[in-house]
Amino acid sequence: MKITNLVDLFTILPEEERIIVDVLRQIIIESLPEYCKEKISYNVPFFYGNKGICIIWPSTVPRGGIKKGVLLGFWYGHRLNDQDCFLSHGINKQIFYKIYQSPEEIDENPIKKLLKEAIKLDGTFKKVF
Repeated sequence: MKITNLVDLFTILPEEERIIVDVLRQIIIESLPEYCKEKISYNVPFFYGNKGICIIWPSTVPRGGIKKGVLLGFWYGHRLNDQDCFLSHGINKQIFYKIYQSPEEIDENPIKKLLKEAIKLDGTFKKVF
């Protein structure tokens, strides 16, 4: 499978995953400064500035490591101050994440709080993209 744009992605996703992805994308896009961009990478939405910031991985897309729901992962989650213990971390030491099973679970406040911190961290990195 090779997904090159959002239309291709939304075509293969079940409705519940499509809604979750869309809501998460809107929260992220509203929160990111202008220098940050979105691209399809690894067949999923990937957001970056100077380095990777976050990724949205629906379970329908292979190799995401989840069987159900949609994962919102922060590339440098291990360096974020997650005071609310909002994010989980599995075997990957760097990427911390939250998995959503339904759109109703999405609370934009903790996401925006973490995005703000991730953007601040990204500003300390030398541009690689």
